[in-house]
Amino acid sequence: MVETSLPHLPDDALTRVLCVVAHPDDLEYGTSAAVAAWTARGIEVAYLLLTRGEAGMDGVEPARAAELRVREQVAGSLAVGVTQVDFLEHPDGVLVYGLDLRHDIAAAIRRFRPDAVLTTSWAEVLPYGLNQADHRAAGLAAVDAVRDAGNRWVFTDLLDAGLEPCSVRWVLVAQDPHPTHAVDVSGAPLQRAIASLEAHREYLALLPWHPAPADLIPAVTRAQGRALGVEHAVALRAIDLQAPPPALDGTD
Repeated sequence: MVETSLPHLPDDALTRVLCVVAHPDDLEYGTSAAVAAWTARGIEVAYLLLTRGEAGMDGVEPARAAELRVREQVAGSLAVGVTQVDFLEHPDGVLVYGLDLRHDIAAAIRRFRPDAVLTTSWAEVLPYGLNQADHRAAGLAAVDAVRDAGNRWVFTDLLDAGLEPCSVRWVLVAQDPHPTHAVDVSGAPLQRAIASLEAHREYLALLPWHPAPADLIPAVTRAQGRALGVEHAVALRAIDLQAPPPALDGTD
């Protein structure tokens, strides 16, 4: 999956991380292993789900599916040490990139005040195939909302609600075609990540073709671990919004 050697994401880079994704289970396909490694080091992590995944269970009515998937996501989050899991009510399957989505994510950023926002890639094509439409909308809206959260003159109603601007330093992009760093998730973080995907029992039960989490997650993280020189890793694109432009820091 990853073709080039990657450095470790610096241990002191993060203190608070907000993970913004479209659906329940989006973080559980490997990324939650990095979350488990972070929470084990005392880094505070919160999840923001833009939908409740109500369109994701064929044969299950959306209201019932939303109830199941919210419950399973909360259980999966607890498996990796995350206790704050918030859900918005944007429509699953037809998530629309736009001002409404950016506004709601910017509000969440200002409330949680992270130094890093993690989201999924907005690229059309990923290492494993075509990216899903909701994932693209979520990723692009999240990265734009990071800028919005730091600008007091964008979404001024947030000021009226007492939400002051918040300048996020890091944007971390999971499943990106061009990762820059990786997180070692060997050992306990990997096992906790497997448990986080296993928590989505009723969702996975409707997918008879789906590999067992105990087989799938190690396979994914093993491939990324090779680029870091460890047994298992999660690769991320890390964008430091406070870094000087290359022309100003003496690099080419």
